[in-house]
Amino acid sequence: MAKELYTRTNQKIFFAGLALDAWRKAQAEGAFNAQALVQAEREAALFHLYGGLLGLCHEVAGYYRMADAAQPRAELLLTRAVLDSAPSPELAELVELAQQPETWLAQLLAAYAELFRPPQGEKKAKVDPGLPLITALSVEDEAAELAPETLEAWRQQLKELVLRFRESLSEC
Repeated sequence: MAKELYTRTNQKIFFAGLALDAWRKAQAEGAFNAQALVQAEREAALFHLYGGLLGLCHEVAGYYRMADAAQPRAELLLTRAVLDSAPSPELAELVELAQQPETWLAQLLAAYAELFRPPQGEKKAKVDPGLPLITALSVEDEAAELAPETLEAWRQQLKELVLRFRESLSEC
């Protein structure tokens, strides 16, 4: 693979597509471990979509030779402070999308961050000492809100953004 920044972005978007295909297949087959397969593919798709976003951030930062172009997390590049230190139209658009909670990019960042939070049960006051101290939590409820169609829409929007940015970043 070439050592160009865009190759990593392309690879991550492609991998997200593979994970989404496997997710749909796991849902359709109804295997005994379908729930685990669906959750694994959902997380893989989110992981690769985030990687595609980070790759795009690296492309923009690399093109403009920003001082902190090699940040390991997209959130570190998608801030007002970074934009103020190295203004660019592409970064400005990304920062604006990331800071508005109703946008696909902010939702992608929130869903990715959710992968790293421990499951939370309901907060209840313990009344009966006969009740068990440890109760099982179901993680499927938290992740069930995301559908493959949602992640596919995010993937398509990321692809469109990548193509549009690359047109403006290319030197003619």
